[in-house]
Formats: sequence, structure tokens, C-alpha cells
Amino acid sequence: MTETLRVAVIGAGRMGADHIQRLNSRIHGAEVAAVVDVDLSRAQAAIEGIPAAVALADANEALNNGDVNAVLIATPGFLHEDILLKAIAKDIPILCEKPLTPGAESSWKIVQAEVKLGRKRIQVGFMRRFDAEYAALGGIIRSGELGELLMLHHQHRNPTTPPGFTNEMLINDSVVHEFDAIRFFTGEEITSVQVRLGKATKNAPAGQHDPQHVLIETESGVLADVEIYVNAKFGYEVATQASFEDGIVTIGGDGGPYIRTSGRWGGKITPGFEDRFGAAYDVEVQAWADAARRGEIGGPTAWDGYATAACCEAGVEAQKSGEKVQVRLNTKPDLYS
Repeated sequence: MTETLRVAVIGAGRMGADHIQRLNSRIHGAEVAAVVDVDLSRAQAAIEGIPAAVALADANEALNNGDVNAVLIATPGFLHEDILLKAIAKDIPILCEKPLTPGAESSWKIVQAEVKLGRKRIQVGFMRRFDAEYAALGGIIRSGELGELLMLHHQHRNPTTPPGFTNEMLINDSVVHEFDAIRFFTGEEITSVQVRLGKATKNAPAGQHDPQHVLIETESGVLADVEIYVNAKFGYEVATQASFEDGIVTIGGDGGPYIRTSGRWGGKITPGFEDRFGAAYDVEVQAWADAARRGEIGGPTAWDGYATAACCEAGVEAQKSGEKVQVRLNTKPDLYS
């Protein structure tokens, strides 16, 4: 495929609306052809100023629209499986926001469908891989310039959580990013997960234990830990410290200039993920569009989506049991080797 991607964006909520504006104004070689949302008025509002796009209330209409040759899925995760299977059957490029699906079993069905197709069509939206600091740390790890990577320490802090954000969502919606980052940095699968519940903040809603400490091990024995703290109040902060044989590298944390004046000092904390990773989303979607026009994908695969789903299942099990839980994976198909 060398022509412009005519993208159907499925889901016009917070993430979908952001991607619609991105495709319309900042991405080359791709444009919005259709926007789908069960709330048709929301889809119609999302295409204002995009005269070539149509608003639809059903994903099937978009996938059967002859003007559509690619799809970006930004619906809630529980809706992904059906849309993915239908898009794979159409043999068109797919960018699917995380999660691939909410569970390992359903994600494995997607992997099997893509293997049957015989080529990779799905790129999963783990945008941190496209962040400049993440990419720089990945380069340092792969270069070996500081010796072997030994440990990873992650902090994932949100100012607050929306209504209905459950205990399990700390793993499935937040730590899922660290699972993928650890796999990205190490190039290895995660073998076990343990979750420790310590002293909880008074700011956590009923039924949610916050913060939590997640302990992770990879195939070669790299140890990683995650402080997940989703009611931290002060802002959105994602940071990683990597310990090597010959040095320490830290990324993330505070943004903007560090100012000292009038007896005080300080900088800025980003208020949300859009501000912290906005540039990474741009790079991610452009990489997808460029690769799709070559008949390839430009980022994380369906296998990566499946593997992180398996990590999340182990994480939720560990959250409930307090025990170390092994991550159970099927054999990796040759398509993803």
C-alpha cells in the first residue's frame, strides 16, 4: 500500500478524539475517513472541520466503507476483540490502543487470527516506546556502554482516579505500561509478578488500595519494581531508573525549567498523560502510518499485546493472593520472531 491511509477511528472518547485531531493536523500520509461512536452526536462533533470524514454509529459500517483502508481502535478494551477480528478479516492496517484485549485468552485468539492471515497487521498502542527518553534509555541498554542492565525501578503516579477506577485497574490500566516497558527495555519476557500492599492513602476511594508495590522478574533475572500510586494529588509523573554494572540512568520525573527565586525553588509536573506523552503519541501514529503504507507495522505487535495481557492476569492474581505468580505464555509463533 502506497496511497494515503483513509482511517476509520473507532471510538470518539478522550483518546479517540485526541487521535482524530492528531491524524487531521499532524500526521502525514494518513487522514480521517470515518469516526465511529455509539453516541452518534459525539462522532459528529469529532469530525467538525474534517469535511471528508463521515460520522457513524456502528463499526461494521466503517469497516465495510469502501473509502476506508485502515482502522484505529480507541474504544474501551472490552470491545476490542470483535472489532479486531473483523478488521483482520479485511486485511487492513490496524492501530489498537492498549489493551489488545482485556484478557490473555482473548488476546491469544487475536494472535492466532493474525497468524492465520500470515502477516502482521496489528500495532498495539504502547506509546511509551516512542517517547524520546524511553528510546534513549533503550539505546543505552542495547549498546552495552554501561555494561549489563541489572535492575529497573519505575514510578507511575497519577493525580487522582476517575469514578469506578477499581483495584484491578491499577494493574490492567496503569502497570500494563510498565510491563510493556520492561519487556521493551530488556528484550525478554516477564516470568513472575508479585504485588505488595502496604500503608494506603486516605485519598483512595472505597475498594481501592493505593499505592501498591509491584515486583517483577524477567527471563535472565533482571529485577524490576513499580510504585503505582494513582491518587498522588501532585500531578502525573512517570519515571524510570535503570541500574547497570557501570552506571545509573534516570528518565522522566519533573518537566520544564527548574527555577530558584525569592527563597523558593521548583519546576512543573505535567497534569496528565496527554501532556507527558503527547509527542510520543505523534511519533507513534506517524510510525504506524509510514509502516502501514509499506505493508508493515511500526511498533509493538499483537504478541506484545498478548504477553502484557498475560502479565496483567498474573498481576491481578498476585494482587489478590499476595504471592509470587508465574506468567503463563503460549509458545511464540514464528510470525513474531
